[in-house]
Amino acid sequence: MNIITNTLKRSRHIARSNPLSNQASRRCISIKDLDASKGGKKAYRERVVILGSGWAGFVLSRELDKNKFQTVVVSPTSYFAFTPLLASTAVGTLEFRTTLESVRGRSTSVEFFQGWADDVNFNKKKLFVEEGAQRRKPSSRSSGDSTNVEDPSKPSLEKGQVFDLQYDKLVVAVGCYSQTFSTPGVRENAFFLKDVTDAIRIRRRILECFEIAALPTTSDKLRDQLLSFAIVGGGPTGVEFAAELFDLCHQDLKKLYPSLIQHVTITIYDVAPKILPMFDSKLADYAVELFRRDGIKIKTEYHIQGLRPGLPGFSSSRDGGCYTLKTKQDGETGIGMCVWSTGLMMNPFIQHALDDVHTYPAASATLSQPLSSPPESMKWYLKRHPKTGGLVVDDHFRVKLTPRNNTSPKESSKPPEATMNDIFALGDVSAFEKAQLPATAQVASQEAKWLAKTLNKGNMNTEGFDFKNMGVLTYLGNMRAIMQGEHGTELKG
Repeated sequence: MNIITNTLKRSRHIARSNPLSNQASRRCISIKDLDASKGGKKAYRERVVILGSGWAGFVLSRELDKNKFQTVVVSPTSYFAFTPLLASTAVGTLEFRTTLESVRGRSTSVEFFQGWADDVNFNKKKLFVEEGAQRRKPSSRSSGDSTNVEDPSKPSLEKGQVFDLQYDKLVVAVGCYSQTFSTPGVRENAFFLKDVTDAIRIRRRILECFEIAALPTTSDKLRDQLLSFAIVGGGPTGVEFAAELFDLCHQDLKKLYPSLIQHVTITIYDVAPKILPMFDSKLADYAVELFRRDGIKIKTEYHIQGLRPGLPGFSSSRDGGCYTLKTKQDGETGIGMCVWSTGLMMNPFIQHALDDVHTYPAASATLSQPLSSPPESMKWYLKRHPKTGGLVVDDHFRVKLTPRNNTSPKESSKPPEATMNDIFALGDVSAFEKAQLPATAQVASQEAKWLAKTLNKGNMNTEGFDFKNMGVLTYLGNMRAIMQGEHGTELKG
C-alpha cells in the first residue's frame, strides 16, 4: 500500500513539474476553450485547421511553429498510418502498432477533432464538421469495415451532429480513396490496403482461408479456390503485397500447413500492358522474371468485370466464404480473397462539398485580372484538374477559384481566376496546372514540410515548391527489391 501511495505522489510531482504533462492536461475540449487558448507566449496565434491525418496533414501538423499557429486537425481517424508498411502488417511481418502514430502527440500542441468536414464558408472562414466518433450500425460483414471499403463517404455510421469551427488558414489534405471504376461488387467484396483497418481484415482473411482449407471435409477443388489469392493492380502496392504474401505462405505458413502450400496460387491482374510502369523497363522485367520463378502469375491487359460472393456456378453450397472474380479474358474464377489496388478516386468531400463557393471571399481572394463586374455578382467554384479532378493550386499550394461558364464576363478572352490566400491543398487532392506530381507519400511529405517552413517564416513571396525525387523502392520478396533513383540510378537484387 505504501508503495502505491508513494508512486501516486511521485507521479503527481512529475506532472506538476513537467510542462508537457501540464500541456496535455489543458487540452481543449470545447470551441470556447479552443478560442481562449489562441493567445501564444508572445502574440496572438493564427488558427490553422488541417483536414486529414495522412502524410500531408500529419507532417504539416508537426512542422508548424506552435508559437505562431494554433494547429487543429480534423480527421475521421485519430492516428497517422505509415502506409508503405501496410503490406508488411497485413501478413504479420510487422505489428500494427509499429505503423501508427497518434495525432495527439504528447510533445506537440496539436488539437484534434474526430470528424468529417461537411462544408466550408470561405467568406466567413467557417468550417462545418460532422462529428465522427459515432456508434456504428450493425454491418453485414463480420470482419469489420473501413472507410475505403463500403460507401467511401461515411460507411456504417449514424449521422453525427454538425458543429462549426472558425479558421484563419485552412489546409485540405483529406487524401483519396481506392478507385474501383464502378466495377460491380468490388466495393462490397474486395479487400483494400489504404489503412491499418484494411490490413487487419486482410490478415484475418488469409488465416481464415488456410484454416478452412485445412479441414478434413474440404475438397481439393475448394482448397484450390480458397487458397487462390488475386491482387488487382500492378503498381508498387499490389506488387509489394504479392511479394509479402508469397513470403508469408512459403516461409511461415508452410511450417503450419505443409500439405496446403501446393494449393496456393497468387495472381496479379492489371489492365495495363505491363506492371510497375513507373520503373525503367529493365527493373520491371527483373521483377517479372523473379515472380515467374517464384510461381506468382502476372496477367496483364486483363479487364475485371465483377466480383461477387460464392463460387462460380454455385456448384457447392459449402463455399468457405469464397468469391468469384469475373474477367473478360478468363470468365469466372473462384478465389479466396481479392486485394484491390488500382489507383485513386477523389475524396467525396472534394467532389461534392467543395463543388461550390457560396459567397465570393473578397477579403481573402486575389483576382488574376480586373473584372468589369464585381466578383461578388458571379458564381464561383474551386478550379479542378481536368484529369484527376483534384484542386488546382499554384506553386505555393493556394487553391484557385474560377467562375461558372454562364457567369464569366463575355468580354474577357481568358477566363478569370482568383487565388485564395488562406486556403491550401496538399497531397493527393492537389494538382499543379501544368506538371502533375505522383500520388506518393514522398510527394505529400515534401509538400507539407515546404508549406510549414514557408508559413513559419511568414513570407509567401518566396520561390515556389520544387519536388526533389528521392527515388522509388519496391520489395519483391525473399529479401529482394528494385530501386530507381534520380538521374537514372538503378539498384536491384
